[in-house]
Amino acid sequence: MPPVISPEAERQEILRHYRRLLRTAKPYLKDGDPKLIKKAFNQSLEAHKEMRRKSGEPYILHPLAVAQIAVEEIGLGTTSIVAALLHDVVEDTDTEISDIEREFGPKVALIIDGLTKISGVFEYGTSEQAENFRKMLLTLSEDVRVILIKIADRLHNMRTLDSMPRHKQLKIASETLYLYAPLAHRLGLYTIKSELEDLYLKFTDTDTYNDLKAKVRQSQSARNRLIKEFVQPIDDELKAQGFEYEIKGRPKSIYSVLNKMKKQNITFDEVYDLFAIRVILDVPPEQEKAACWQVYSIVTDFYQPNPDRLRDWVSTPKANGYESLHTTVMSRPGQWVEVQIRSRRMDDIAEKGYAAHWKYKDTGSLQPESSLEGWVNKVREMLESNNSSALEFMDEFRQNLFVKEVYAFTPKGKLVILPDKATTLDFAFEIHTEIGLRCLGAKVNQKLEPLSYPLRNGDQVEILTSHKQRPTTEWLNYVTTPKARSKIKDFLRDDKRAKADDGRHLLEKRLEIIGVPFTQENFNRLLIYFNAPTAQEFYYRLAVGQIDGRSIREPLFTGEKPLSVVFEPKNFENEVQKIRGVRPDMLVVGEHTDKFNYSIARCCNPIPGDDVFGFETDQGLIIHRTSCPRAVDLMSNYGNRIVRAKWNDQLELAFLAGVRLKGSDRVGLVNDVTRIISTSLKVNMRSISLTADDGFFEGQIMVFVNDTGHLDKLIQRLAKVEGVLQVGRFDT
Repeated sequence: MPPVISPEAERQEILRHYRRLLRTAKPYLKDGDPKLIKKAFNQSLEAHKEMRRKSGEPYILHPLAVAQIAVEEIGLGTTSIVAALLHDVVEDTDTEISDIEREFGPKVALIIDGLTKISGVFEYGTSEQAENFRKMLLTLSEDVRVILIKIADRLHNMRTLDSMPRHKQLKIASETLYLYAPLAHRLGLYTIKSELEDLYLKFTDTDTYNDLKAKVRQSQSARNRLIKEFVQPIDDELKAQGFEYEIKGRPKSIYSVLNKMKKQNITFDEVYDLFAIRVILDVPPEQEKAACWQVYSIVTDFYQPNPDRLRDWVSTPKANGYESLHTTVMSRPGQWVEVQIRSRRMDDIAEKGYAAHWKYKDTGSLQPESSLEGWVNKVREMLESNNSSALEFMDEFRQNLFVKEVYAFTPKGKLVILPDKATTLDFAFEIHTEIGLRCLGAKVNQKLEPLSYPLRNGDQVEILTSHKQRPTTEWLNYVTTPKARSKIKDFLRDDKRAKADDGRHLLEKRLEIIGVPFTQENFNRLLIYFNAPTAQEFYYRLAVGQIDGRSIREPLFTGEKPLSVVFEPKNFENEVQKIRGVRPDMLVVGEHTDKFNYSIARCCNPIPGDDVFGFETDQGLIIHRTSCPRAVDLMSNYGNRIVRAKWNDQLELAFLAGVRLKGSDRVGLVNDVTRIISTSLKVNMRSISLTADDGFFEGQIMVFVNDTGHLDKLIQRLAKVEGVLQVGRFDT
C-alpha cells in the first residue's frame, strides 16, 4: 500500500511540479503564454481530480511530467506544453476535441487528437498494437510534435513502470524497444533513445541490468581519473589557441554495452570504449566546420588516431540531421577513447533532435530543406501511399528507422541518401516513381550493373529505362526502401486487378460456350475444384494461363451441391472464436500446465527459474524467455497472443542449456570439466566441443539441468577449474 499523504501535502506537491515547469519554460515564453499554460493546467487538474496512478500518486503528476520532459529534454514550446498537459483529457473525460479547439485553438486540438488512443475494429491477421502504431504515425503527416509528445509520454511511463503488474511491464517495455526507441533515434533524441533502451533492459532482464550497472559504477572512479589525464593536454592547447569550449565525458549506455558484448562475444572487461569525450565549441555557424577540424588536429597531435574510426558527419550530416566529427584515439594507458567534436548548435541538435532543428531554422542558420525535414516528408509519402497490412507496414517502417546510410550521386552530382544495402532499383524509385517502374538496370561508375546491385558510398549512378519494362514480384527481393516496395506493390496490385477483369470476361465466354449459367453456386464449385482462395485469384490465374480455360467443362457442375463452403478469413476467425469460447490471454500457464499443450522455444531454451512468457500458436503454447531475441517482436506485434507464464514448483524435469568456456589449455582439462558435470552435480551432458589454439581453448557444452539455480551452481564450480578464465550461459 502507498503511504497515506494529506490532501494539503498533495496539493503542495502538485504546485511544486507546476512551478518547476513554468521556471523551465520561462526563457521561451511569449506574452500570454503563461496564462494559456495555467488554463490548460487547471482544466487537466479538474479532469483528473478523482484519478490516481497505479503507484497511488495523483494522476495530474503524469501530464505535468510529460510537459516537463517536452520542454526540458526535447526543447518544445508553449503549444506542446499545453497539449502535453491535456493529452489524456479527451480519453479520460467527457471533453470532446471540439471543446479543446474552442478553448485552445486548432493546433493544440490536432496534436491531442493524434495523441488520444485509438480504439475500434482492427484488420484481420494484424495485431491491435500494430494498427495503433500505424494510426499514431499517420499524425506525422500533420504535425511531428504528436510523435515528440508521445515519446515524452512513453519515457515517463517507462520511468514509472515499477508500479505496473509484471505482464504489463513486459508488454510496455517491448513496445518501447520495438518502436519508440528507434523513433527517438531517428528524430535525433539520442539521450532519450539510450534511456528507453536501458529501461527496457531493466524491466525485461533485471539481473543482467543490475550486474552491468554495478560494474559500470565500480569502474567509475578509474574512468574519471583516465578522463582527467586524457583531457589535460587538449584542454591546455585549446585555451592557448583561444577557443571558447566545454569538454564532457559521456559513459556508454548499459544497453549498448550489453549489445557490444553479445555482438562481439566478449566480457564486460573487454569492452574498451566504455566512454566518449565530447568537445563542444562556441563558434559562429560560418566557422563551425573549420573549427571542428582544427580541434581534430589538436587531439591527433597528442594521441594516435585509428584511421578506420574517423566519422565525418560535419561535411555530410546523417539523414536525421546529426552533425559531429568522431575519431577514436589511443590514450596513454593503452585504451581506445572516442572523441566527439561539435559546435554548440550541433550539440543542441544531437541532444534535442527535431525540436532544435526548428529553433535554428527560425534564426535562419538551418537550410529550409534540412535532411531531417526530407526524412519526415518521405515518411509522410510512405504513410499516405501504403496499402499493406499494419504488421507489414510496421516492419517496413522500423527497417527505415535504425539503418545506416549510403551516399550516392546522380550523373549531374546531386547527392541521394539511401538506407544501407539499398540497390540501383531503390535509387531509381528515389529519383522518380516512373523511372523506377521502367528501370532496366544502371551504369554505376560507368559500369553496367543489374537492378539488384547494392550501392556503396560515393557511387555515381545513371539509371537506364525502357518503355517495355514492367515490374514483377521478383522486384520486391531487390529493394530495401519502403517507397520502392510500396510503389512496386501498388503496380502489381493494379496489374493483377486489370488481369482479373480479363479473367472474368474469359470465364463468362467459356461458360456461355459450354451452356452453364454463371451462378454463385457454380462459381464456388470452380473455386474448390481449382483450389483458388479468392475470386480475384481465380480470375487472375485464368487470365495468365495458370488455369487452362479448356479444362472448365460441363461435368464439373453436375452433382448435388458444392464440395464445401469457402470461408472469408474474418468469418473463419469468428467461427474459431465461438468454438473455443475463451480468449487466449485469459490463461495462466505454469500453475496448471498439464492442461495445455506446450513446448520450450528452441531460440532461447528457457529453464525453470528464468523469467518467461507463453506465446500461443496453432500447435499450442511455446514458452520463451523474456530476454529472448524474438521477445520484443512477439510482444509488440502479437500482444493478444502473449500468455502470462510461470514455472510450476513441482516440475522435476531436465532442460537443455548451453555453457560457454574460455581459458588456457592444459593436459587433463577436459577430464576435470566433465568430472564436475557428471559426478559432483549429477548433471547429464548432451554434447561437448572444445577447440584449442596457441595455448588457449574455447568450448561449448550442452547440459541438462533442473533450473537456473542448478545451472548457476554448475557455472560457479566450472569457474574454479584451473585454467578456466571465463564461463557463462549462452542462448542455444
